[in-house]
Amino acid sequence: MSAVTELTADVFDTEVLQSEKPYLVDFWASWCGPCRAIAPLVEQIADEYQDRLSVGKLNVDDEQMIAQRYRVMSIPTIILFKDGEAAAVSVGAVSKEELLRRFEQHL
Repeated sequence: MSAVTELTADVFDTEVLQSEKPYLVDFWASWCGPCRAIAPLVEQIADEYQDRLSVGKLNVDDEQMIAQRYRVMSIPTIILFKDGEAAAVSVGAVSKEELLRRFEQHL
């Protein structure tokens, strides 16, 4: 079973913004090649950091209002939420090491 949750607008606020742990959200779309390229990295991070971090994916085509709320202009965009706020953002396909470097201080 995947440690990555499929997020929708119905659960976003309670699941992500009210989470006790930092929450990593991968804003993606099925037609996006770079999104598919980093998906395994997001899965690995979810598995390796499950004690410190929750991880979810939000399809920007299905949930445009959430994407607009966080000004997601290009994908993949990964936002780390902490205490209900966007604490760090990564845009584009980057390595797992780079993703972790960008978010480590918030974990």
